[in-house]
Amino acid sequence: MSAIFSDMPNFADQRERFLAAAARANATHIAYPHPMRGPRGEALSTDVAIVGRADAHKRLVMMSGTHGVEGYYGSDSQIALLDTLQDRALPDDTCVVLMHLVNPWGTAWLRRVNEDNVDVNRNYIDFSRPPPTNTAYEALHEIYLCRDLDGPERRRADEQFAMHIRDLGETCVSNIVEAGQYLHPDGIFFGGKQQTWTNRTVRRIMQDHVAGARTAIVFDLHTGAGPYGHPMLMTIAERKVPAHDTAQALYGPWLYTILTAANASSDSGVAATATGYASQALIDELADVELMPLVIECGTYDGTRGHALLRDDHWLHLHGDPFDATGRRIKATLLEHYYPADSDWRDLIALRTRQIWQRALDALTKM
Repeated sequence: MSAIFSDMPNFADQRERFLAAAARANATHIAYPHPMRGPRGEALSTDVAIVGRADAHKRLVMMSGTHGVEGYYGSDSQIALLDTLQDRALPDDTCVVLMHLVNPWGTAWLRRVNEDNVDVNRNYIDFSRPPPTNTAYEALHEIYLCRDLDGPERRRADEQFAMHIRDLGETCVSNIVEAGQYLHPDGIFFGGKQQTWTNRTVRRIMQDHVAGARTAIVFDLHTGAGPYGHPMLMTIAERKVPAHDTAQALYGPWLYTILTAANASSDSGVAATATGYASQALIDELADVELMPLVIECGTYDGTRGHALLRDDHWLHLHGDPFDATGRRIKATLLEHYYPADSDWRDLIALRTRQIWQRALDALTKM
């Protein structure tokens, strides 16, 4: 079973590297075990590493793996930050909090979603109220259920999908699909029926390690949207907060602000129609903290290609076998889409990510 994933990046190795870097940086480590296992039978967890005084008034927070397979970029960035902090003494009033692979099941299984087929970045909503509606998705839902990967049923689904694009336009169809939906657990961009393990755990970590701060800058690390090799700095929320102006002053034209709404649009490649983003949840969860929520989104390949790969992976976990040759091909291709092996791509995003958090850490010391 494990041989299928033997030459791919894996959760256990990534976690071991992170913990080793945390130890080298003399970080405090706290583990939040996940109830399920990875494809090799490995134990899963979200790990938190804290460098500096845990009661510091100012905190730089970096979160990886919201969309599991994207977590390899995020994890490598966190390891690089830990290695940098070995040689940098933080002020007594500042600490760094690293939340490593908050969707560990998705990272281990090379999926964008979690163990319940939930897109975690559509799950941070108030489930005591009726969930957002997305009636336009209903006409598209059957496309994502076809039982063929390459056969006649898939061709019919492709034709139906192409028809919707002809009628509505590709941007409109993307906005409908990526807005998320809360009715179909077997559908794509499913937001869930209740808080996921990741949602609950992120909120717990924030209460345990960030809520006591006066000021915090939080980064959520992603890949997949935007031009190839371009790490786009964003802030995403349902409404403007004072920290948005502070962030704009800090980063200037580098910063792209997205305010989400049912009819909102964005040319960033990130869905402005979606609700349930982690960024908004952090604003709500940490109402007493001067919180600056930021997202780094590293562009990879064409979005049309990415959507087709997500459809393949969705088929694989509905009807296929992740451990056979077809499953292996789908996983390898999906991983390449979200974490390209191109060394220049990796060097470029590593450099820009380091520049972004370095500016944030320097700014914190002056706040």
